[in-house]
Amino acid sequence: MQDPHGGNIYTHSVKLDLSANINPLGTPDSVIRAVTASAGQWAHYPDPSCRVLSVALSEREGYPAEHIVCGSGADDLLFRIAYAFRPKTALLAEPCFGEYRRALEASGCRVLSHRGQKPAFFALSEAIFSEIEKKPDMLLLCTPNNPTGQLIPPDLLDAIARKCESMGILFVLDICFLSMTKAHAQSLPRTAILVNAFTKSHAIPGLRIGYALCPDAQTAQRIREQGQFWSVSAPAQAAGLAALQEDAYLAEARTLIAEERQYLAKNLQEMGCIVCPSDANFLLFQSEPGLADRLLEQGILIRSCANFAELDDTWYRIAVRTRPENQTLLQALRRDMGCGA
Repeated sequence: MQDPHGGNIYTHSVKLDLSANINPLGTPDSVIRAVTASAGQWAHYPDPSCRVLSVALSEREGYPAEHIVCGSGADDLLFRIAYAFRPKTALLAEPCFGEYRRALEASGCRVLSHRGQKPAFFALSEAIFSEIEKKPDMLLLCTPNNPTGQLIPPDLLDAIARKCESMGILFVLDICFLSMTKAHAQSLPRTAILVNAFTKSHAIPGLRIGYALCPDAQTAQRIREQGQFWSVSAPAQAAGLAALQEDAYLAEARTLIAEERQYLAKNLQEMGCIVCPSDANFLLFQSEPGLADRLLEQGILIRSCANFAELDDTWYRIAVRTRPENQTLLQALRRDMGCGA
């Protein structure tokens, strides 16, 4: 059975996981200390409103605290948004993260698909406006996109936001990977619901902590009401607070990722792979069918993209890791492809 997501180290025997796009620096020590120090709170219910974390996020993001909704990761927030607004129709730009469609369809929504062009590696372009003109109730995009790793150009993103506002379309933008890109400080449309998480950027997927930045308090409250009452644990809230202080850690990660992404792309291309240009901490590439299964026999887990719309069993996604980890992958690929050591 095809894994619906990366990171399945529980089913497989894995020595090196490159299927989940996690910060290659690993969990910051400060976050680990904060989670451990929160143990005294575990005998009590966590704050359902995440008040301390929301205030800290407000100071960092420049949104009023009442415009912020914390959740158990971005996935939790995506489902909450779908159920809060229950759009009859929603537009996705595919290929994209599969949970978008799953959340929308679970809420009874009919999903419309804008398909990118393969010669342009599915990059979002002004062609999406023809689909927006059909006036879906919701538009859900991601920058940088998963699995392509491509950023939406700022001018295009602003134009999309203005178009959605003028047509009364709810615009949801997933920015979970943005902090690890060169565009980490770019201005984002405040008319959109921005979905973010500490999962990937701070290497804490096991703690489940994300947040949504909303245009107004009413939107935030609708989303908040759809979640479980105690949706964010005390350790997760403590982790989020500590993660907000890790600016130097993120800067170091961005430098490492940019260098290692170029290194991986160059070597993959030299082996005959077609590599999608990426701004994120992962790469989408095309090679031979069955590659993921063969690498798994060597204990290396990569993400087959066969279950992404527009892609097939020749497309794969790999996380950008440290140089020794990336070298291990490349050596395994060369053995598999007969490219020498």
